[in-house]
Amino acid sequence: MKIRAILLNLAVALIALVVLFPLVWMVSVSFMATGEAATFPPPLWPKVWTLEHYRDLFLNQGMGRYLWNSFALATLATILALGFTVPAGYAFAKLKFKGRERLFQLLVAALVVPAQIGTLPLFLMLKGMGLVNTYAGALVPWLASIFGLFLVRQYALSIPDEMLEAARIDGAGEGQIFRRVVLPTLQPIIVTLGLFVFLGSWNDFLWPLIILTDQSNYTLPVALASLSREHVQDVELMMAGAVVTVAPVLILFLALQRYYIRGMLAGSVKG
Repeated sequence: MKIRAILLNLAVALIALVVLFPLVWMVSVSFMATGEAATFPPPLWPKVWTLEHYRDLFLNQGMGRYLWNSFALATLATILALGFTVPAGYAFAKLKFKGRERLFQLLVAALVVPAQIGTLPLFLMLKGMGLVNTYAGALVPWLASIFGLFLVRQYALSIPDEMLEAARIDGAGEGQIFRRVVLPTLQPIIVTLGLFVFLGSWNDFLWPLIILTDQSNYTLPVALASLSREHVQDVELMMAGAVVTVAPVLILFLALQRYYIRGMLAGSVKG
């Protein structure tokens, strides 16, 4: 058993090394001098560490503006998604209304439809409303996620009906019950869904590319793709841009991963 455990740990360490190596090399290249990464064989570490590419990104390429755009959009998308999805998920789990089950089944069935199919109709609708090249238009796809609705609903099913009935007997209204009983109970899945939406919005490339036509409104993924067309040979600059794009969400995920994993595991067994 001891030998088996050692071999298992070695296999896990090897897999972790393979997964982490591209990220480590990306960070290493971002600190190399221009052209150093293009040599053969590619060096693993910089000969002389430099911040010139990060200075270029923020002083000359406007990366600070794109960083703020991504942060603002991801934060607003998370707040709005939670504001719409959490009450709806609770309603589908615990409140009785006509057609509840059929409506929920219809929404879940829509999960099998690729999101890209609705991109063109949504763009045309927002164009008619004058929301093209606006942050409001960029936020629309995140307002109500069917997956988030399903996630919250499955978790909310674990709330004992007796707890809700006791609150009603004590004279609490539905709004008070939701604020004082339901929200604290749903905290793990709220953090999970919030992190899921924030990461998805931050990393989204296709929709911001379509809806945001003004370069000053670009988010980080779109700005990085635009930058790569102008500096395709500058590998070090591109890696520095990739680090700026990846680092904030990676830090956020590592800080909240215990809530994320707990929420996902708990939600997967409810219902």
